[in-house]
Amino acid sequence: MKLLITVPWDEAQMLRVIQTFPHVEFITALNEDEIGQKIGEVEVVYGDITREGFRQAEKLRWIQSHSAGVNKLVAIPELVTSEVVVTSTSGAHAATIAEQFFGALLSLTRKLPDLYQAQKRRKWVDWGEWAERVGSRPVSLQGLTLGILGFGNIGRAIAERGAAFQMRVVAADLGEVTRPAYLAELWPIDQLTELLKQADVLVVTVPGTPETNNMLSREMLAMMKQGAYLGVLSRGGIVDEETAAEMLCSGRLAGAIFDVFKKEPLPQDSPLWDAPNLIITPHTSGKSEQTTAAATSIFIENLGHYLAGKPLRNVVNKELGF
Repeated sequence: MKLLITVPWDEAQMLRVIQTFPHVEFITALNEDEIGQKIGEVEVVYGDITREGFRQAEKLRWIQSHSAGVNKLVAIPELVTSEVVVTSTSGAHAATIAEQFFGALLSLTRKLPDLYQAQKRRKWVDWGEWAERVGSRPVSLQGLTLGILGFGNIGRAIAERGAAFQMRVVAADLGEVTRPAYLAELWPIDQLTELLKQADVLVVTVPGTPETNNMLSREMLAMMKQGAYLGVLSRGGIVDEETAAEMLCSGRLAGAIFDVFKKEPLPQDSPLWDAPNLIITPHTSGKSEQTTAAATSIFIENLGHYLAGKPLRNVVNKELGF
């Protein structure tokens, strides 16, 4: 069986996969021309492919995405209507994303960027003078309401850590999920406005689908609390970026964390670049050695199941997009 890898891969993890399946022929293609030359003979793809690539995949039966989100794949109409199975590495990225989110949130609430600038100037900050200058004092997470939009693996990982910080945690989700004890409230998505009104910190972790595109529009963002914090972690296009930048500039939002954007790389003329109290990361919140190892484990498990004719893990509903 031939398996095509279309994404850069950690050599140690690739060796781990190859050694586990010595009878599988692994092929690598990292650009569109190479993919077009090689995809016609492969049965399995690890990574992403374009619509053109899919049209040339005559023998393809299964795509194992290298990420939790599969919005690029389910945007291919022919793939959605085909019998080709799509699986994700959902669950592999959750811990790392949650850690980066809280690292950035604490940086904002504890005013660490300002203090670091003072450190570089070798200035011992006078707290009263400093608070007057920046317009606000540091904030503790304890007692704040953490609102999570999308209660999947990433949302759960953030919720668990928020509870450990003694935050009041609430969430809204697209589907019917069980409410764990650490959630004060769990609403269906049609009660999103209640989540927006209650959250001191709002985190966006819903998948990127046509249903969630521009879900947090200008009108919806206007329902957030004065002085709230916003985290955007799942996919770009869910949050109105221009409105978020305006709300940061006006002080309507106390701070924000953006790891994903409607267009990536983020264009130089985006108003987000100049917005105050905003931490921008280039879609890196899920990156870590542990994430790569966890994703490899899911891939190995699924490839073993595929070869044995067993059910696969993390099968995507292509119509829903997750």
